[in-house]
Amino acid sequence: MSTNPQQIQITQPDDWHLHIRDGDVMASVLADTARQFARAVIMPNLKPPVTTVELAKAYRSRIESKLASLQIKNFTPLMTLYLTDNTSAEEVRKAKADGIIGLKLYPAGATTNSDAGVSDIHQCYAALEAMQAVGMPLLVHGEVTNSEIDIFDREAVFIDRVLEPLRRDLPGLKIVFEHITTLQAAHYVRDTVTSEKHLIGATITPQHLLMNRNAIFSGGIRPHHYCLPVLKREEHRLALLEVATSGNPRFFLGTDSAPHSKGAKESACGCAGCYSAFNAMGLYAEAFDSVGKLDRLEGFASFFGPDFYSLPRNTQKITLAKQAQSIPQELPFGGETIIPLRAGESVAWSLISA
Repeated sequence: MSTNPQQIQITQPDDWHLHIRDGDVMASVLADTARQFARAVIMPNLKPPVTTVELAKAYRSRIESKLASLQIKNFTPLMTLYLTDNTSAEEVRKAKADGIIGLKLYPAGATTNSDAGVSDIHQCYAALEAMQAVGMPLLVHGEVTNSEIDIFDREAVFIDRVLEPLRRDLPGLKIVFEHITTLQAAHYVRDTVTSEKHLIGATITPQHLLMNRNAIFSGGIRPHHYCLPVLKREEHRLALLEVATSGNPRFFLGTDSAPHSKGAKESACGCAGCYSAFNAMGLYAEAFDSVGKLDRLEGFASFFGPDFYSLPRNTQKITLAKQAQSIPQELPFGGETIIPLRAGESVAWSLISA
């Protein structure tokens, strides 16, 4: 990485957690990611969810068709399957053979389009044992969904009730604790002892590095700051920022950019998700710069994710400059519009070449 106080050049990063939806709206969001990232792990929570290899292949084909129509040649979608109570060991082995990068655990009802998610992790042990055997990662939305558990505590409770027993039963299973939001999750991933180097990792979003839960209520209800897992207290944001900028290879970039139309967000029952893809790398650079750790951005954004997934690091470079970029109030989203993170405001860092 080359740096000066106003500009940095880093190896082109990847996004290890991304939603691009399907159909016409996909074209509206795909180019924002491809402008910055070489690869992205594509989430499978469509309607219906991507539960089989055949469905994943069809989804990948639609993405590649859309990339071609946008004349985007240097972006690779990395496909996942949606884990259900009925996922078979044979489907796992087929997924591995087809290059599917992992299976995603959504506890039933945890987030957008998760109604088909796992009702009891023990229902999935045949699939999980097969994943352990072939070295396929489990990508975890780490929250319990019991109604009696406070929404701000659901990630910490998940560690005790689900993640720790799962790791005890299947100690060789690779796990990515996705979009972590709490001090407890940050320290769990940081301090866990494993038998192999890359058995547990975590992704962190830009919104959880830059905002605490006050942002949801600043000047009134701010639906475009509502995501799941929800923003937490300032002590949790600071813990995430500490581990993200520490140089620890267990933590890497995953935007969880989750597009919803303006109307779907600004409604009586608004959808969860922040659209950060428009200037994701500028947001991450701002977060790292806030604590004087720009020299650690390349590892977090460009090296640690591919290393965890046993993929080659990218070789091309991108350049970011410390120059404010104004974020549009709205962006096209199919026949509707979408509100990007920081809409109508600015981000301190901008992508100037890729």
